Amino acid sequence: MAGLRSLLFNLGFYVWTALVLIAAFPVLFCRYPEIYWLGRLWVSGTLRMLKFLVGLDHQAVGLENLRERPAIYAVKHQSAWDTLIFALYLHYPAYVLKRELLYLPLFGIYLLRAGMIPVDRRGRASALKGMQAAAKRRREEGRDLLIFPEGTRVAPGHHQAYQPGVAALYGHLDLPVVPVALNSGVFWGRRSFIKKPGTITLEFLPAIEPGLARKAFMAELENRLEGACRRLAEGGG
Repeated sequence: MAGLRSLLFNLGFYVWTALVLIAAFPVLFCRYPEIYWLGRLWVSGTLRMLKFLVGLDHQAVGLENLRERPAIYAVKHQSAWDTLIFALYLHYPAYVLKRELLYLPLFGIYLLRAGMIPVDRRGRASALKGMQAAAKRRREEGRDLLIFPEGTRVAPGHHQAYQPGVAALYGHLDLPVVPVALNSGVFWGRRSFIKKPGTITLEFLPAIEPGLARKAFMAELENRLEGACRRLAEGGG
């Protein structure tokens, strides 16, 4: 049954996505607020479909830790679900994402027009400088910034070394960093066809204020995120 439900969701998702991208093509000539209106419509439809067909819902806790904009949100990345949900909770979030996503047909154009921050992961120092410059422009627009510190999806109970991008943003922008824990990978695994019914927990943790040294910041961020994600994966709520 889970396989059939997942198949129906996948089919519905691709049809829904294609309809939105094609029908809303004129929005590409608008500014990012209008494009984000379209994005929220797409995300809301996708989440409703996920709940109806798969039985997978979500709850958000720690909403009192959302900051007056702008802020940097450092998010644990376990699932494709994580790339969707923040359009509904943050203020026009500008995602730091791998440049290859801009090459996706039509969808990549929407990402670019929405003011996302593409990074060439092979560029190292030059890539970090470009990311910092783009992030500063988004901050000046009053937008939130979102980054996945590990740079890729990682299964629950595991973690990879945190990449330097999050520390570069923290040090350069003088903004608070809000760690965001979740357990989405328990229900929608990395590269997994099967989506399981249940309730994903999205938890906004207390912010790390500006001013820490780089090494202390990275240790604090990792300790908070990894501890909270272990608790959520074990069902600790």
